[in-house]
Amino acid sequence: MMRYLRSLLFYVIMISSAGVMGPFSVLLLPANFSIRYRFLTMWARMNLWFLGKLCDLHYEVEGRENIPVGNGLIFCKHQSAWETLALQQIFPPQTWLLKRELLWVPFFGWGLAMLGSIGIDRSAGTAALSKLVTDGIDRLQKGRWLVIFPEGTRVAPGAERKFLKGGSILAAKAGYPVVPVAHNAGEYWPRRTIVKIPGTIKVVVGPAIDTKGKKASEINRLAEEWMNATMARITDERFKQSGSVARMPDTDGESPPDVR
Repeated sequence: MMRYLRSLLFYVIMISSAGVMGPFSVLLLPANFSIRYRFLTMWARMNLWFLGKLCDLHYEVEGRENIPVGNGLIFCKHQSAWETLALQQIFPPQTWLLKRELLWVPFFGWGLAMLGSIGIDRSAGTAALSKLVTDGIDRLQKGRWLVIFPEGTRVAPGAERKFLKGGSILAAKAGYPVVPVAHNAGEYWPRRTIVKIPGTIKVVVGPAIDTKGKKASEINRLAEEWMNATMARITDERFKQSGSVARMPDTDGESPPDVR
């Protein structure tokens, strides 16, 4: 019961703080990106602090030395909402590739939009891929990191999902490095429940993949092989099925067919 109440209090703080900061963020619209970013990422930093204090949930990072000078693309495992907060503390200023509906969410979506997030219409077919490449190159050339969840949707702990091709196509065309990031946040921040499990989330930053001269399929293969091997190492045995990681179906209606 105490764990439930602490988790509930955390959600109250997270939602109410977004409601307070959201309107203020609109006032910063004329400001440059660095000012907007510093202000808006205070919300992530604050909520990670409360997560530690209220839910006794912390994290540790392995491989920080693999983050290259300059910027590039982050291919991150997607298991929960936690990584959207933590990446802001681990990497330099960044923006995100996401489904455009998230930009319509009051307060939270406003902040995402103000940080230049790329909202994709998943029903737009090839137009979605074209927008990803055009806007992605624009953000990278502005010196920002671009966060992509190459599996296209959240994946349960212990399961794998084939990487979509959109991110690797962008990487091949742009020539910026890809940094894969694995973590086991889903074991502590499970779906469809507000309860948070105390413990320490493991985050692993992999070696940067040089994309120059590589095809999209090769970039995806290298990133996916590293991700699967690293997840097999850090995933708790309770979530492994029959001694090996389960493969999820390639499609579930959440991802545009053109970026697979």
